[in-house]
Amino acid sequence: MTGLLLVNLLVFLGLAWLVRTQQRAGHSLSRQVLIGLILGVGFGFLLHLVYVDQSEVIAKTLAWTQVVGGGYVSLLKMIVMPLVLVSMLSAVVKLDRSGSLGKISLTTISILLVTTMIAALIGILVSAGFGLSAEGLTQGVREAQQLEQLGVREAAVQNLTLPQMILSFIPTNPFADLTGARSTSIIAVVIFAILLGLAARHVMHEKPELERGIRGAVEIAQSVVMRLVKMVMALTPYGILALMTKVVASSSWTDILNLLSFIVASYVAIALMFVVHGLLVGLVGVNPIQYFKRVWPVLTFAFSSRSSAATIPLNVEAQIDKLNVPPAIANLSASFGATIGQNGCAGIYPAMLAVMVAPSAGINPMDIHFILSLIGVVAISSFGIAGVGGGATFAALIVLPTMGLNIAVVALLISIEPLIDMARTALNVSGSMTAGTLTSRILGSSKDESSEVLPSGQESA
Repeated sequence: MTGLLLVNLLVFLGLAWLVRTQQRAGHSLSRQVLIGLILGVGFGFLLHLVYVDQSEVIAKTLAWTQVVGGGYVSLLKMIVMPLVLVSMLSAVVKLDRSGSLGKISLTTISILLVTTMIAALIGILVSAGFGLSAEGLTQGVREAQQLEQLGVREAAVQNLTLPQMILSFIPTNPFADLTGARSTSIIAVVIFAILLGLAARHVMHEKPELERGIRGAVEIAQSVVMRLVKMVMALTPYGILALMTKVVASSSWTDILNLLSFIVASYVAIALMFVVHGLLVGLVGVNPIQYFKRVWPVLTFAFSSRSSAATIPLNVEAQIDKLNVPPAIANLSASFGATIGQNGCAGIYPAMLAVMVAPSAGINPMDIHFILSLIGVVAISSFGIAGVGGGATFAALIVLPTMGLNIAVVALLISIEPLIDMARTALNVSGSMTAGTLTSRILGSSKDESSEVLPSGQESA
């Protein structure tokens, strides 16, 4: 056992060294991430193939490789709240007109909700096109246990009303929200930072002699946090290598084959929604191909980490550097997009499940009233969905009971959640970046004086 584990870890270190050579050669982050992704998939498949009857070897190997993968994700999560707080504070303080903030927020949230509604419609049509049904799924012992656990979660969310969701966004203890104590903590921190920024603007107006000091302090905090972001981002290829190794090596091929049709349908729906994103950015004058090339590293990390929240630092940096989006819009769209209007987790997934379950409840899923009701419920329930792995399950637990449908199918699909959730998370993040890009073009804004908010030495796009 010890010998095999040592060999596996030496191979992993060798792959990490290959990634390091790409960094030393000065290749782009996109290329480094792609190489890390390929090496991770290959190594994970090799572990799964060689140790097919020795799961304990795989488990021990992944425990060590996850020091890299899990450590990288933890570092990203570490900087999320400081980044959101300082960046939003800086964005508000630097706004030319205080009224711009409300316009930016309203436009961004509207785009997120509209794209989520489009995603729900695509999920409905794809499910119907593939003829997906929950009636053919077999409920085993493992699923029954999972269903019992889900029943507890359902009881906690099914009575959640829209006013309660709105109230959950308001910070009562910003220090607790900075620890991520709630699923809506990110939005609460955004609101706190906006209010703090507005207070700072009032102070600058009332006491002009303090304006220089306030702006200087905010700029210093912004520069320090962005430098920290750059330091953590340099670890992205290694994180991708370890994360993809774990995903591929720990996947259950039996589960995947049994539910292959659902997986294929999910990826078709997700691919179609990516096309929609491309069309939307194309409508505002952005080349879709160039758009996806520029955001590729961000989508890759989202794919492997399954966390929209952890991707916020990469998301903001890519929007500012690569897409020429102003910092205020980039920070708002990334932060809102992590908990509002997630196209994949809160849009496509619950809509597909509802269509699958509807026939067993005697409902025609293609009835126009059912479709319109489902799209509306999906849009409303998309507020406050946690931007972490498993957020789609939470969304389904809200949508299905609201539509009067059974939640058993949610438990039945948990076994393949990680595989589908990777692509869904990438779509969520793409949706937030699309919202930022559209908001920037619709409001006629572009990044100006970007050197003030970019890490030192970083090029402007």
